[in-house]
Amino acid sequence: MFRCFFLNKKWLHWSLAGSLLIIAATWYRVELDVQINEWFGDFYDAIQEILKTPNSVSFPEFLKKILNFARIAGILIIVAVLIDFFGKHYIFRWREAMTEYYTAHWDQVRHIEGASQRIQEDTMRFSRIMESLGVSFLQAILTLLAFLPLLWELSKQVTKMPWIGEVNHALVWLALIFSIFGTVVLAMVGVKLPGLEFNNQKVEAAYRKELVLGEESGERARANVLKDLFASVRRNNFRLYAHYLYFDIVRWSYLQFSVVVPYIALGPSLVAGMLTLGLLQQIVRAFGKVQDSFQFLVQSWTTIVELLSIYKRLKGFEDELKRLHAQ
Repeated sequence: MFRCFFLNKKWLHWSLAGSLLIIAATWYRVELDVQINEWFGDFYDAIQEILKTPNSVSFPEFLKKILNFARIAGILIIVAVLIDFFGKHYIFRWREAMTEYYTAHWDQVRHIEGASQRIQEDTMRFSRIMESLGVSFLQAILTLLAFLPLLWELSKQVTKMPWIGEVNHALVWLALIFSIFGTVVLAMVGVKLPGLEFNNQKVEAAYRKELVLGEESGERARANVLKDLFASVRRNNFRLYAHYLYFDIVRWSYLQFSVVVPYIALGPSLVAGMLTLGLLQQIVRAFGKVQDSFQFLVQSWTTIVELLSIYKRLKGFEDELKRLHAQ
């Protein structure tokens, strides 16, 4: 899955240069996000001043602030679209490298259960999820590197926490502890999901294989066989739905509560009138960015579960190849 792309001279310009380009573009995108966060602070302070003292800012000056946001956002949109476009080409080359490797050994692996699905569908899904998760993980790390020092500085002005009292850089510690708590809880709640997803793919593959064989031979895909195979598909899907039910309850409850966490933490400072509207917006957005970075596993858990199940299928495929080569 990895060696055929990252350690293959044929794909080196894509795997190495492409990776560096994606990292650089993602970092620039994060820097633009930092500029937008600073703009929010300045803009809402201006709004507060206008509400306090009418006509203190002229309309052209107000419009200039809006146009400044449009400039930053416009660049951000262009960068995001280009990253997405290049990323799709990058990840397809990765899929192409895997496909070339697997098809080169087709005569040895064609007997393996679901061989055609693993080469066609699993490589497609693997590369697609790796694109989504890879860029999201990279952005989470770079966002953390950019916004954590910012939140550290902003936290100097918020030292008093509800029910706890004085804590230096309180918001940073709150984001870290709350995110670790959520990650551990969801990992415990969703521990069965990867295995269930893997089993579900196995029964789906068996059902699909029988249908394909039935297209070529009237002796296959008989009604009673298809009925039994689909019963397994139905049973496994319903079991998966049941486990996702309680997992999603916990996950969405945690994510929705996380929205109000920074406001609860800022409560004493707000009540005391220690924060301006602009500073409040800067702190809340910076806290949200840091918290989102820490919560990467929480927010991506269902996608990670799907990736793990696909990885297990492809890993089993490759293990069989190694076993055949060793004979």
